[in-house]
Amino acid sequence: MEIWKLLFFIPVCFALNMIPGPNNLLSMNNARCYGFKSAFVAGLGRIAAFSVMIALAASGLAVVLYASETLFFTIKLLGAAYLLWIAFNLWRSEASPVTQIENTHNRLTLAKQEFLLAAGNPKAILIFTAFLPQFVDVSASANEQFFVLGLTFLTLEMVAISIYAIFGIYLKQWFTKPKMAQRFNRACAAFLTASGANLLFSHQQ
Repeated sequence: MEIWKLLFFIPVCFALNMIPGPNNLLSMNNARCYGFKSAFVAGLGRIAAFSVMIALAASGLAVVLYASETLFFTIKLLGAAYLLWIAFNLWRSEASPVTQIENTHNRLTLAKQEFLLAAGNPKAILIFTAFLPQFVDVSASANEQFFVLGLTFLTLEMVAISIYAIFGIYLKQWFTKPKMAQRFNRACAAFLTASGANLLFSHQQ
């Protein structure tokens, strides 16, 4: 795939990876309770769930993208709307990313918990069906592009797991302050708004 498209995909994707959603909050709390290594190993359960979702999305949508230009454009609009919807809710939110989640200190159990939480998250499903396809050029090999985009997403997701685990260890008190939590949420919201607007008004391939 074209390098400029991948370079645009990386920051937009990383903003999605860094959204303080349920899995990231779980990583933060696992690190707070059990340490960085346990939180990171548990996060591999999330990676496994996302890998399955990406494979399913790629296998079904690759055919669709070649067959229907209208549907491809519709998917693109849905993806942009999704980014703006997340940004709107994040901007209004004053909730702290730190929550009280009870866990059993067993890495396999923690990984299963991450897997189930990711697999049952409708937002994650929408990311892979409405967001990733927007960066696919229908004039080239869709499967190869899905592989590159999916691998990039999973790599950035592991970075996000690590960052949230560090947050859980060192920045717990920072996130418990309402103003600080609000600033973090709004910073994510602003980046996602810019990304969504850019996708919405960009020309279709």
